[in-house]
Formats: sequence, C-alpha cells, structure tokens
Amino acid sequence: MDLGLKDRVYIVTGATRGLGNATARALAEDGAKVIITGRDGASVEEAAAELGPDVVGIAADNADPSAAQRLVDTARERFGRLDGILVSVGGPAPGFLADNTDDQWQTAFETVFLGAVRLARTAAATLGEGGVIGFVLSGSVHEPIAGLTISNGLRPGLAGFAKSLADELGPRGIRVVGVLPARIDTDRVRELDALSGDAEAARTANEARIPLRRYGTPEEFGKTAAFLLSPAASYLTGVMVPVDGGARHGF
Repeated sequence: MDLGLKDRVYIVTGATRGLGNATARALAEDGAKVIITGRDGASVEEAAAELGPDVVGIAADNADPSAAQRLVDTARERFGRLDGILVSVGGPAPGFLADNTDDQWQTAFETVFLGAVRLARTAAATLGEGGVIGFVLSGSVHEPIAGLTISNGLRPGLAGFAKSLADELGPRGIRVVGVLPARIDTDRVRELDALSGDAEAARTANEARIPLRRYGTPEEFGKTAAFLLSPAASYLTGVMVPVDGGARHGF
C-alpha cells in the first residue's frame, strides 16, 4: 500500500531511540523527509545519519520555548515545506503520590504538556490543508497505570487538548491524532519492569494480560504512527488509537 509519503516533510521529536525513532524510520523508508530531535547533539546526529540522507537531526528540548519555531524554520529551510509533526517525549519520572517531587511534576509539565502545546501551536501556524499533528500519548489516557502518577495526571489532559485542536483545525483541513502505546518493547518499558525487582516476572505477568500475549515492537508502533500521519489516513482526525495488542478492553 502506498501511503503517499514520498517527499512529504515531517518533524518527529524525541527520535534518537524508542517510539520516535521507529516512527522516523518508517516515514523515511516510505520516502518522507524528516527532521528528528533529541536533547543530546551527538546522539541526534548519529541517529539521523543511521536513518538516511533525507533525515536531519537537530538538538532540541521540548521544554525550550524557542525549540518549536526553530524546528519549523529548519523544515522549511532544508526541505521547503512542512506536512506534519509527531510530538514524542520520554515518559515522566515514575512513582506514586508520595514519591514524586514538585520539581519532577514541574519538569514533566514543561516537557510533556506545555512543550507539546507549543510544538502543536507553532506547527499549526505553518501547516496547510492536508497537514497533520500527532501526539504520542499513553494508555493512561483511558485508565491510570500504577506507579506512573505524573503520567496519569498529564497524558489525559494532553489528549483533551488534542481533541479540542482537532475541532479547531478541522475546518482548515488539518488533522490531529493521538497514538496510545502500552507495553512496547522499549528501554523505557524494560526500565519500568525492572522497578518491580524482577523484570522477567513482571514481563511475563504483563504479557499474560495482553490478548496477543506479547509486547509490541517499536517497528509495529512506528508503522502505525506513520500510517496515521500519512495521506492514506486523510479522513481520520480527533482519534486516539491504542497500539497495545488488545490490552484495552473498552471501546
């Protein structure tokens, strides 16, 4: 299936590894040109070089108020256009109510929430008809995840923002989508499993609760996200798509 990605231009944040990296790879392999970001300059340059000649790496932190405009300007200067953005950030600090500090909450708000709002707002000012804004969120949008109190507080609010944005931007032909990963086999999920004290046992127990009986791969997530960002999904907006092997049982 041709997703219509050839020569389209996307920004993918947090793409030196994990879900952002997998999405950037899927986009580039289908012919898109991609601006990727990461906080470490050396890491983002290495990731861009590995992903191919049509991928440009920019050191940027989502919490930096100047980052959004710099990324949009880079896309237009290097490739002459911008067709979409996927806002992906690392998960906030794990912990329960008594564990998380004000500083952890503030840092997560600046990066996960306000940084995403800035990126979406800046991209929306540039995107034309057929443009798309995507957010990598979490299954915590629908139900809280034990031990991820900060994520449980911020992700649902960002999903609400995305739904509002879909209503606002729809008349301009701009789509807004959310992707909700659950147990995808990334460094982040392996680190969370290890917090239990027995990572292997935690993984076995989690897989038993997933109808497909396994964790997803970053590649599976990346291909789903690339489809949602592509013209092939041109009539999908305001949706939150779970990539979870069937773990969410509600509608």
